[in-house]
Formats: sequence, C-alpha cells, structure tokens
Amino acid sequence: MPYDDSAPQPESASSVNPDRPWFTRRSTLAVAVAALAPLCLAGWVLVEVTSGAGADDGRPPAAAKPPLAPPSSQPRPQGSASASTSPSASASAGASASASPGASAAAVPGKGSLAGRVVVIDPGHNAGNFKHTSEIDKQVDIGTNMKECDTTGTTTNAGYMEAEFTLDVSRRMATILQEKGIKVVFTHRADRPFGPCIDERARIGNEANADAVVSVHADGVAAGNRGFHVILPAKVKGGSADTAKIVGPSRELGERIAGNFTRSTGSAPSNYVGGGTGLVVRDDLGGLNLSTRPKVFIECGNMRDPKDAALLTSPEWREKAAQGIANGIVGFLGG
Repeated sequence: MPYDDSAPQPESASSVNPDRPWFTRRSTLAVAVAALAPLCLAGWVLVEVTSGAGADDGRPPAAAKPPLAPPSSQPRPQGSASASTSPSASASAGASASASPGASAAAVPGKGSLAGRVVVIDPGHNAGNFKHTSEIDKQVDIGTNMKECDTTGTTTNAGYMEAEFTLDVSRRMATILQEKGIKVVFTHRADRPFGPCIDERARIGNEANADAVVSVHADGVAAGNRGFHVILPAKVKGGSADTAKIVGPSRELGERIAGNFTRSTGSAPSNYVGGGTGLVVRDDLGGLNLSTRPKVFIECGNMRDPKDAALLTSPEWREKAAQGIANGIVGFLGG
C-alpha cells in the first residue's frame, strides 16, 4: 500500500505526553487513523488503475500507458497509409498511429507494372563471325536492296571484340528488365557458330510481337571520335520493308534511351555524327528496315578511341550502360 508522507501521522511513543489521560491519547490515535484511511484507499485505487494489476499480485507490473484521448480528438489523417488498409488488415493491426507506414497494407501490383510486356535484345554480331566470313558475306534482301548477312564487328586496339561487349551488356540489360516483370527474348546468346543474319534478327522481333527491340553495338571509327549515338529507322518502303508505323515510336524509344544513357554513364553524345543530339536516322540497316516493331540500334562508344575503349572494357561501366539502356526501355513502356 502506498505511503503518503504528507498526511497527518500517529504520534510516536516518545512524543506522547505522560500527563495526558490514556483515553485522550487513544482518541487522538483514532482520529489520526481515521484521517489516513481515505488517503490510503485512494492511493490503492490509483495503483490499480495505472499499473493494470489485477487479483494476481505476482505478475510483473504493466508498463505505464498514456491515457487515451476521446476518438473525436484523434481524427484519422486523410490519405494516410492506414486509410487504405483493408478491413481485415485493420482488424488485426489496429488503427494505432504509431504503426509503421504500409506495414498492414495489402500488397497490390504497382500501377506501372510491366509484367507481360516483351522486349527483344539483339546483341550485335557474333564472336564466331570471324571464322565464318563466307557465310556472313552472303547477301540478303533488306527490302530496299541487298546487304551482307552480318559482319564481324570491330575490336579495341587490344583485341576486345565488339561481339563480346554487346553480349555482356545485353545480359546485364536482361537481368534489369526481368526484374520489372518484362519478358526478354534474345536474338542469340552466342549459342550458334555465327550470325544470325540481319533479316532473321528482324524477324525474331516481329514474331515475338515485341513492345521494343534494341540492337546493342559499339562503333569502330578513327581515334578522337568519341561518344554514343542511337540509330533510328528512316521512313522506307520497298519489298518487305515498310517502316511507316514504327518511325514515330522508334524515335520515342531512341530519345528515351539516349537521355537515360547519358545520365547513367556520364558519356556525351557522339562528337562525329548526330550533331550533338546522340540521334541518327538511317535507311540502310536491314535490322531496322525489316522490323515491324519499334526498334533502335545503340552504338555505345568508339572501340578504336583509347578513352572510349577504357570505358567499354570496364565491367563497372558496362553495368551503367546496361542500366541506362534498360531505363530508357522501361520509360518507353510506361514503367
């Protein structure tokens, strides 16, 4: 029972006046006890209320809790995480304002979910092309004219092959895109001795009904020419080629990739083509002419320039390149 040292206390034996009659002293004691009783009772009630103790005094005392304000004094903030909680989740989690945001909210797909979208990645060239020059020199119809099935691609001065670069960046891109729920299709994974030919590369994207197709490359021009550029399809019509429907969306895809590539890698647009825009329109590439799906090429840098080559051979930079291209694709798809 709590002890209230502010209340009148009974006199001690040493303070009693021996000359006072015994009944007077007993009356004084009775008055003191009567005065203490209400205070002691109030103290006991206060302990029971604040500690939460019940009949079992052996329980550890409950932690003190702040008094609850009336419901009218605690309006729920509009638009808060708890406002969107489902009834079943609210019942289990309660409406405590101290709950972590979103902890009880039901998991729902994001508004920009890209699940079900299809992207075709076309790693430029094939490391085996050098051993199959006669096969890749075969002429194929690109709608407006005939052109080689494929080419060997270029290399850095130290021998790092463009085909190695494009496959590495393509694989990194695929990982990023798949994390967004996107279905990724490759035109090849270096799982064939050469090729595929440029008309087959276009056909793979068409048959996949791709939402976007990106062909990854690196350039091989004279040193001093630096930077990246994105190649867009021109409006062409002839034979099997008709790009009228994809020119517009392909430009949007290319612009988004160019902007994100710069932000991700820090690389500047090409200083030798595109007039500083990083965008170039061409009508002589079979992969673009024969595509019926939005498609672009990206030349990520110049393998023959020592400064660009230092970037292209860096795994860390290739990861940034893949991220930039992937971000552009995701933006184009509305993610």
